[in-house]
Amino acid sequence: MMKRNKVYRNIILLSILLMSGSLVAQTVPVNMPVLSDYYRVEQLMGKVNPDISFTAMPFFPKEALKIQNSFDPDSTLKQDSFFKFSGRMPLGKKGGYIQLMPVTWQQQFNTHHPEGINDGTMIPARGYQTLFSAGIYAQYGPLSIQLMPEIDYANNTPFAGFPVSYSDEVWAQYYWHLNTIDIPERFGNGSYSKINWGQSSIRLTFGAVSLGLSNENLWWGPGLRNDLIMTDNAPGFKHLTFNTVRPVKTVIGSFEWQLIAGRLENSGFLPPQSTRTFNGGVLYSPKPDEWRYLSGLLLTYNPKWVPGLFMGFARTVQSYHKNVGVNLVDYFPVFSPLGLDAAGGDAKIAKQQQQLYSVFARWLWKKAHGEVYFEYGWSNYYWDVRDLEVQLPHSGAFVLGFRKLIPLKLHKDEYISAMMEFTQLAMNSTTIARGGSSWYLSGVVPAGYTNEGQYLGAGIGQGSNLQTLEVQWVKSLKSIGLRVERYVHDNDFFYLYIKDIRRNWVDISASLLGTWPYKNLLFNAQLEWVKSMNYEWQFTPPPAPAYWGPGLDVKNYHLSLGVTYRF
Repeated sequence: MMKRNKVYRNIILLSILLMSGSLVAQTVPVNMPVLSDYYRVEQLMGKVNPDISFTAMPFFPKEALKIQNSFDPDSTLKQDSFFKFSGRMPLGKKGGYIQLMPVTWQQQFNTHHPEGINDGTMIPARGYQTLFSAGIYAQYGPLSIQLMPEIDYANNTPFAGFPVSYSDEVWAQYYWHLNTIDIPERFGNGSYSKINWGQSSIRLTFGAVSLGLSNENLWWGPGLRNDLIMTDNAPGFKHLTFNTVRPVKTVIGSFEWQLIAGRLENSGFLPPQSTRTFNGGVLYSPKPDEWRYLSGLLLTYNPKWVPGLFMGFARTVQSYHKNVGVNLVDYFPVFSPLGLDAAGGDAKIAKQQQQLYSVFARWLWKKAHGEVYFEYGWSNYYWDVRDLEVQLPHSGAFVLGFRKLIPLKLHKDEYISAMMEFTQLAMNSTTIARGGSSWYLSGVVPAGYTNEGQYLGAGIGQGSNLQTLEVQWVKSLKSIGLRVERYVHDNDFFYLYIKDIRRNWVDISASLLGTWPYKNLLFNAQLEWVKSMNYEWQFTPPPAPAYWGPGLDVKNYHLSLGVTYRF
């Protein structure tokens, strides 16, 4: 038995270690501009199969919707294209083919400090940044290979970060967070560049299920701006995957799932002021220089008796690879009990692993052209079911939102889209009373829930809250709209250490959004104005007897421009 377990261990470790690239059926990548949300909007319009949950991304349009070209959903390229060449070439005599993938060029610019979430390989940086992606897709029988690397370059201009002028005591408190997560303030001291395997994969697909190796970004859950467990905020990571490419129908309803075993990397960059000392000791605690093993599971169920309702569960467990055991269950701890008591009360589990888990639901209102959704998650172990029932909010966080399309009666196939979403990651009173920690931080896995220095979950980060209101005019691939947001930065740090009620760091922002197709081209743009109040929690008390006064308020402009060429 021990010999067999070692074989399992070696197979999984070797697969991940040798997976220098993503070796599936053709996907629309999670971070593909314009198209990443197109099919979900079309579902609200009643034009896409209502049995698809859109809670497990990337999406597989060819398998789920039986369309030929995933990147030409409205068939405009058949009628109006720059060239007759479709980018598709036959491969073999059994219906195989090679297809050129879209070429994408995305750019962004921040004037004062880093701004922006859910941009994958791009890093948080001030100044100019550009991302380029292209590739090919090949399919022969059940085998498919998608090679779609990404190239990122950022000027990475210096900016004002956590104030050097803060006292050593405040820096010591700040480092309590920095030592439990790998989120660099700045990615090096000069320009930044990186080439990775991007949205690449290799798969064997049989019917509704697929098995493969991938480097693609994942998005788990129903959220539009944030989800708790998995988003495209960080670069994609190497992982084995066993997933559905369309709903699997049964007598009680349909199911979708994804099971992964992945490898997470450190950023390789130090936090600010890493040589700073306090009370004779260096504040910075070096993190282990080794990769982390991530086990993840997502399961979504659509009851046969309630059309449009999708209920799901997501869980991830990570640990440094040296702590992974030799049994098969050690490689898939997502199937282990959630409570420590049921797991044998072994404290070693909590000392070696960081887990996150959530429940979520999305309810599609087909006739009303709307949807409501929520996700509630926990970032800590509970002891048993009674502990969960009595202290349910412990380590809790949530995402809540809705979207509705309002048809314009005088204009066929045109809609006004209204969306609101609320994300709450800040610790609640129950978590604080039990000595809990912020979401994504970990004392046992000091790199935290990150990959290459960015959050794998909600891009707003630990202790933060976000409220979003968005209104857009939509017609197929065209859209023009406005987004207004209130972003509260790391309230956990604020309430534990800053405490002055005048010094919350809050961003108020307004964005103009637009997408527009022209023949083979898809354009996307965002112009965002941001007012950061009490930037980095900085506030100078006014002279007595006045109490309230303005803090350090700064303005930042974020510009994002992109174009995608489709074959």
